[in-house]
Amino acid sequence: MCDRRAALAALLAPTTALLAPTALLALVALPALAEPATVQAQPLDLPFRVTAMRGPGSEVALAVATSGLLPVARAGAGADPKRGSKADEGPRPVVVVWGEGGGAVIDLDGERLRTTLVGSEAIEGFAAAETPRGAVPGSRMAQDGPLRAYLTGPTRALGGAPGRETIHAAGLTIRERQPIGVTAEPKAVPVATATLTPGPDQVFAGRAPRIATLDGRPAVIAVTVQGPAESSLVVAAKEKDAGWSLTARTPPQAGSAPLSVAGIAAFSGAGSEIAAVRTTEGGGELQLWRPSGSTLTQAGAWSGYAGPDAGEAASLAAVLPGEPASLVLPLAGRNALAVLSLKGGALVERLRIPLPAPAAHGVAALSPQKVLVGLADGRLAAATVAP
Repeated sequence: MCDRRAALAALLAPTTALLAPTALLALVALPALAEPATVQAQPLDLPFRVTAMRGPGSEVALAVATSGLLPVARAGAGADPKRGSKADEGPRPVVVVWGEGGGAVIDLDGERLRTTLVGSEAIEGFAAAETPRGAVPGSRMAQDGPLRAYLTGPTRALGGAPGRETIHAAGLTIRERQPIGVTAEPKAVPVATATLTPGPDQVFAGRAPRIATLDGRPAVIAVTVQGPAESSLVVAAKEKDAGWSLTARTPPQAGSAPLSVAGIAAFSGAGSEIAAVRTTEGGGELQLWRPSGSTLTQAGAWSGYAGPDAGEAASLAAVLPGEPASLVLPLAGRNALAVLSLKGGALVERLRIPLPAPAAHGVAALSPQKVLVGLADGRLAAATVAP
């Protein structure tokens, strides 16, 4: 951009007649400064103000999807009965929102959004299961197959600057259901439990852990805090013939809030990677970390994006499935969402979604084309993005 402006200024200067032909050619050859295409976010008509939101894959969404609260999915008229119904493919993706005076479950009926109103008390009952017995109050459990991971041992040590204290955790507990053989008698499923500590002079940040497959094996991703303003990503994995342990971590980074995990997917096409946001007083930085054995290598960093503040539990990013996957998260200021491609490790903003109010309560993807966002004014908005 600077080269283009310099060439343009030279053209408009009084000495234009003496300008070398090569300068004119350079101006013509400069690329156009294209802005990303925009799509509008449309607020949904809900009879209550949204104060909480959970996306697909969360404990609340899975519980609601299997509870019988939603209409039964029916196969289309031309569907093949031998292939079974959508209900046979597992719980449908849903977004759950609630607030004072009501709740709603949003799912897809074909390509159309369908809203099912439910009582907020019912949803709050499901939300209580997010925090298992012994977990840090208000924290959220991660689950995937036989694995469960959650924060334990609440502590205010290293809780942040005065006036911004945050409850963190002394431990990361991982529970894994064990296989059992075939038996004619009812038998309780054995569960192996491990509680990991973050290391000397560190605590686990109050960020919900994530479960993913890294390097071909299950892993739990969490955030540790060192001192009042530094944090790191850590990866827990189970070594062969050994227990769970912290196997990799990033260097500590300063910020106005602990690092947050935006998503885990094959963003660049080089295997699963961790997208994280470092929040600072002046904005935020999106980072891409590539795991390999006991190391996490930064594959890129880009400023101008937003993550959750200290003490904020909302998930402000979503992964759009694809080959490779895309990432949706707020721009700095949270007044717009960006749909980002990280193919080949290069960031390209595919789309921008201006918002009628700042993003606040969550960002979720119902499909590769449907994105929902909970707004600071209590509304829920939806946008359709190109595949």
